[in-house]
Amino acid sequence: MAEVLLFHHARGLTPGVLGFAEELRRAGHVVHVPDLYEGRTFDSLEAGAGYAEEVGFGTIVERGVRAADPLPERLVYAGFSLGVLPAQKLAQTRAGAAGALLFEACVPVEEFGDGWPAGVPVQVHGMDADPFFAGEGDVEAARALVAGVGGWGGSGGGELFLYPGDRHLFADPGLAGYDEGAAGLLMGRVRDFLNGL
Repeated sequence: MAEVLLFHHARGLTPGVLGFAEELRRAGHVVHVPDLYEGRTFDSLEAGAGYAEEVGFGTIVERGVRAADPLPERLVYAGFSLGVLPAQKLAQTRAGAAGALLFEACVPVEEFGDGWPAGVPVQVHGMDADPFFAGEGDVEAARALVAGVGGWGGSGGGELFLYPGDRHLFADPGLAGYDEGAAGLLMGRVRDFLNGL
């Protein structure tokens, strides 16, 4: 059993994100899903990203960091798109991380420190033609992260999974970009990752 802190994407804490968390719970894991938007959800990615920009991305990340405060050190940090920011920051800077699951986003490790922590495994998932993930540099950051994981002194492994397609938020069944086949593959790989910890 793993304990997971899962952060939602820019559209907010949608039923799809809650359903993803519930599926992991049914597999025997403990999953915490904080609401970084304080009850708001948005009908479009643009509107949600606009809210995050208005509030400040730093504020959103800090809300995520605060959500971890009452929880144990040994957590898997997971995030969808915008939620990758607090997930990756916590995985890199909070002691005791058990692993990281980064869905449809990845930032260069230098954003949050000097490197990836030793012994912390990571999976990154995204579509190979997603204009946000593949088109804005995230896939390159993911490749560098995965290639460097062992080089930062740990036994933790890094994996990058690319799925054919151009959809963003493809694992949220309530959104137009949902891809059932890719989402099923992602969930299977996530389960294997968590069961292997």
